[in-house]
Amino acid sequence: MQTDPTLSDGAQTELPPEGPRRATARFMLSHPFHLVSLGFGSGLSPIAPGTVGTLFAWVSFAALAGRLTVTEWAALIAIGFFAGIGLSGFTAKKLGIGDPSPVVWDEIVAFWLVLLFVTPEPFVGQLWAFVIFRFFDMVKPPPVRYFDRRFSGGFGIMIDDLVAAFLTLFVIALWRITI
Repeated sequence: MQTDPTLSDGAQTELPPEGPRRATARFMLSHPFHLVSLGFGSGLSPIAPGTVGTLFAWVSFAALAGRLTVTEWAALIAIGFFAGIGLSGFTAKKLGIGDPSPVVWDEIVAFWLVLLFVTPEPFVGQLWAFVIFRFFDMVKPPPVRYFDRRFSGGFGIMIDDLVAAFLTLFVIALWRITI
């Protein structure tokens, strides 16, 4: 273990590894925070981990939809957001990357929020919500880009996806008004 020699009280803390680490199944299982922030393995996808994490959010929402009330979903999303700040920040620090793509807890919580507001939309409506959310999350148009660049750490990881979720809901609301 590397230690930080600058600590005056003699305490030893683990420093992040030299250079970025790769997220692997072994890394994910090394700490419960990693398991959650890597979306229970969905973030380990070698192709489009954010999209796979969002798909995990969709499947897990469908699996839990009949078991949780709207109030319980709201509480889960709020707790998930605030806990995600710490979880995602911890995992990002251990990986040595500011906003690592395998960290998908931010997509999961944000898309749960979208689904909570669009449900009981049929499959096609939920699919459009998925496409719109992925657009905002990947392209990061303003104001998503502002939040992505302005904030760092766990809060930065979580907040830009929350803004993408609100923009998704705004677009869906506008679409519903015009129909």
